[in-house]
Amino acid sequence: MRKRQDMANRCTWRTLPAALVVLGTTLCAPLAAWAQNAIQSITSSQQAGTEVVRIELAEALTAVPAGFSIQAPPRVAIDLPGVGNALGRNAVEINQGNLRSVSVAQAGERTRLVLNLKQAANFRAQLQGKALLVVLEQSAPAIAAAAQPPGQFAPAQNAEVQGLRDIDFRRGSDGAGRVIVNLASTQVGVDIRQQGQNLVVEFMRSSLPDSLRRRLDVTDFGTPVQSISTFQSGDRVRMVVEPRGAWEHSAYQTDSQFVLEVRPMKVDPNKLVQGPGYQGEKLSLNFQNIEVRALLQVIADFTNFNVVTSDTVTGNVTLRLKDVPWDQALDIIMQSKGLGVKKSGNVLWIAPKDELAAKEKVELEAKKKVAELEPLRTQSFQLNYTKAEDIAKGLTGQATGQSSSSGQNTRILSPRGSVLYETRTNQLFVSDIPSKLEEVQSLVAKIDIPVRQVLIEARIVEADDSFGRALGIKLGTTDLRGLRGGIPGYRVAGSNYVTIGGNYSNVGVQTGQTPNTDTSYSPDSQIVTLPANTSRLGATAATLGLSLFSAAANRFLNLELSAMESEGKGKIVSSPRVVTADQQKASIEQGEEIPYQVATSSGATSIQFKKAALRLEVTPQITPEGNVIMLLNVSKDSRGANTPNAGPAINTKKVDTQVLVENGGTVVIGGIFTQDDRDEVNKVPLLGDIPFLGHLFQNKQRISTKTELLVFITPKIVTDRSAIR
Repeated sequence: MRKRQDMANRCTWRTLPAALVVLGTTLCAPLAAWAQNAIQSITSSQQAGTEVVRIELAEALTAVPAGFSIQAPPRVAIDLPGVGNALGRNAVEINQGNLRSVSVAQAGERTRLVLNLKQAANFRAQLQGKALLVVLEQSAPAIAAAAQPPGQFAPAQNAEVQGLRDIDFRRGSDGAGRVIVNLASTQVGVDIRQQGQNLVVEFMRSSLPDSLRRRLDVTDFGTPVQSISTFQSGDRVRMVVEPRGAWEHSAYQTDSQFVLEVRPMKVDPNKLVQGPGYQGEKLSLNFQNIEVRALLQVIADFTNFNVVTSDTVTGNVTLRLKDVPWDQALDIIMQSKGLGVKKSGNVLWIAPKDELAAKEKVELEAKKKVAELEPLRTQSFQLNYTKAEDIAKGLTGQATGQSSSSGQNTRILSPRGSVLYETRTNQLFVSDIPSKLEEVQSLVAKIDIPVRQVLIEARIVEADDSFGRALGIKLGTTDLRGLRGGIPGYRVAGSNYVTIGGNYSNVGVQTGQTPNTDTSYSPDSQIVTLPANTSRLGATAATLGLSLFSAAANRFLNLELSAMESEGKGKIVSSPRVVTADQQKASIEQGEEIPYQVATSSGATSIQFKKAALRLEVTPQITPEGNVIMLLNVSKDSRGANTPNAGPAINTKKVDTQVLVENGGTVVIGGIFTQDDRDEVNKVPLLGDIPFLGHLFQNKQRISTKTELLVFITPKIVTDRSAIR
């Protein structure tokens, strides 16, 4: 019965490399009929710390074939046009050094070799007779790249800063978004990491032309990528890719072209368990009542990992998994049996979780005892941009602004550690165990860096447009018959004539109206005195005097018209600017102080001063994307009208806000628009309402004033090549 059950157990798996899916997997037949050149053998050897893959061909290649590398999972793909496969199989197991296996796939007249690696590495291809040599670099730069987080390419090897040539975005046939960056050379290092929901790509020792400093909105392409922001950050170029939904990414570089591909994650409802984030090669498992230790051995054979299983791992399991990543299958087995896994290089140690936790506790306690007995060392740190006193307080937990869940200061040094700072030379002397000194050195390297600066320029524009019109009249009459031999006895109060509101000062003399010598008479009185009101127009109105008279009757009608029209436009532009460090408040001010009297408690008066100035106060903060958040206070005060007893008034214009602006962009942070329209009519009751004739008994005034205030703000991140102009 046991034998029959063992015979019922079966295990099948298959691998689907991402590079082979792109090429398309096909069943191959011998190509001797259509291809003269073919792959004869594939071998691998180690030479001076590097893996050398030798591909023997039937004929020599005319040129070095093109290839590219993939970081997750680590692979190297090389295309051989016009070459067939004479190996008789599609995979060659190597399991030597960093190379796991070599897969061979064909499509049409092209063969693709896929080198499956354990860790990401650089490669170079060269021809040697009829053989093609692929060298997997294991030099110091490659080793450093392998020690970096997943997604990081080789570090930059270019000595000088090189500029990016072009940035493009395309949509793939499977709905993937492809960000294509043309680099200046193949030596530019690229670092990829996931930050929250975004992907951050940094190009080491690179510069970004002004034409490429932009934010691309690619929502309309229908891919997971929504936008791409590219900006300069020190001596590197930072690109922030914002995807949405469920997605996965891969990146590769071919010569000087870097490609980042973000694909939508497809969820198959037929799968028993959905596991986002698993990236292992897929396999299928179908077992009934198999021992857990034997099942772990099957997975170890598939993944080429070295597995160490604890003696306490026991029990059987029945499972059926189809097309599941191997790391997800291993996670399912671990959870079902309460097991844990600890990875050390390419060795997996599997044991119950309690056993792993107990062993880790013992190791930590041993390290603690070693730290208590380990001899102290003293190391000095020369600081360039940060005060040694500030870092010393931070190391001992005395820095201001710290917060801790326990309410106590956070101390970075060990209980035995101490720190001494010297302000004259700005040096730091730390005494502690070697492991803590390494932490302090890493901390100082991150803190002691130059702070970026921001140039903030504000423009305050004040514009006004005014229009005014005034019209008035004076009207009077004079009767001189008594003076010039008219009707006998036609005299009033001993006068020689009768006047009803005369106007001698303007037109009386020119028309023969002799001024009256009677001091009891006012020669400037009129029947209607409604001249043009020009007090608000600021100028004197023009006048026109008329005298309608009859020489035979000696009677006069005196008329004086006054009219005024004014129009004015003005603009005042104020542009304060200031440079400050990131997250440091700065202000600039220009104006005057106006004295005024203030009563004291004793009844006496004292002189105090009130500012009427143009002021810009700002606190900038540079975001990781290269934008600038500003806390702004912009004001412009000026001297106003004089008051009878308290001195001049102060006209104020002020805006206080917080705004986010892109580097070099300009935004209007505030504005005030006012419009004042006034129509005034002064008239004699009843007479001023008579149609047409009523204009002789009224004056009119029309005033229209428009004022507008706009405040613009422009931040610019100052680099080594920029300056204030």
